[in-house]
Amino acid sequence: MKVLPRGAAPPAREHGGPRTTTRSRYPLVLAALTLVLLAAAVAGLALGSVRIPTGQVLAIVTGRAEPSPYRTIVLEVRAPRVVLGAVTGAGLAVIGTVLQALVRNPLADPFLLGVSSGASAGAVAVIVLGVGAGVATTVALPAAAFAGALAALVLVYALARRAGSMTGGRLVLAGVAVSYVLSALTSLILVTSASAAHAQEVLHWTLGGLGGARWDMLALPAVALVLGTLVLIALARPLDLLLVGEEGAGVLGLDTGRFRAGVFVLASLLTGVLVAYTGAIGFVGLLVPHAARMAVGAAHRTLLPVVALGGAAFLVLADLAARTVAAPSDIPVGVLTALTGGPFFLWMLRGRGTRAEGGPA
Repeated sequence: MKVLPRGAAPPAREHGGPRTTTRSRYPLVLAALTLVLLAAAVAGLALGSVRIPTGQVLAIVTGRAEPSPYRTIVLEVRAPRVVLGAVTGAGLAVIGTVLQALVRNPLADPFLLGVSSGASAGAVAVIVLGVGAGVATTVALPAAAFAGALAALVLVYALARRAGSMTGGRLVLAGVAVSYVLSALTSLILVTSASAAHAQEVLHWTLGGLGGARWDMLALPAVALVLGTLVLIALARPLDLLLVGEEGAGVLGLDTGRFRAGVFVLASLLTGVLVAYTGAIGFVGLLVPHAARMAVGAAHRTLLPVVALGGAAFLVLADLAARTVAAPSDIPVGVLTALTGGPFFLWMLRGRGTRAEGGPA
């Protein structure tokens, strides 16, 4: 037993010391991320091929500005794109966080596990088959993307567990293999369609972009994000139990098989809805959850709101960079997130290989 010198204080990290620190930090993290998201949104409205003064942007948003060409640019062109970027970034980050808990692997991500590729394949099939224009945008496109995402996720999970136990390496290999197969299927559908118009649309899904955002297409992804995130926050305790392993969670009363299947369906549904409007945007669900865990810990009730705000701010800023670094050209935002997330993924494989075999770090 270690004896403390007379008058010395006990160690700070004693029975919940770090938890107390995390709790005191949590409101500050939420406030900081909210401010970052607001600043990113204002920058997204002001910057681009045409730069608009920040004061003018604020006047337009608050309804104090006179009608002008700037008003059309801000409200009809850039604002829907900023909102779709925030919704998509939040959704992908939340999905990545949940998938990492479900498979107990910090490398899980909708893009890396082939979920986004499955959703893209479903959406491209609907585009090429030409299921009625109005129906395709409101019903068939999200439904096909959801079906593709769910099928890909089930297949990857089955392949990773085929040998009886699921390791990080097997999960990543299964995800990469399924993603390549689905990408090849998407290319095959495109080649056989022999249509230049289809080629342009399919390129949007494969690279990921927010350039086609319109106000009339934002309702479904926004509602799906809000409802899905609220449901997942309500399921925070079972998600936390999964981090201790299937046996431990079962001892504590969780039906892991049924719970995992239900959350897989929910994650696939949310992924399908988002990919149906933005295409496959990778690595948001890998980068943001790890940064959020370092800030507020791994408890999902506090983690998920932070992840949602962080993902929204990250993708809005990434899309802003995509619109400005090569202006007036518009780089697909999926290209920039891949350039950012790829090196991070390789660093995790090399530096945290042993931790990848367990739960999220």
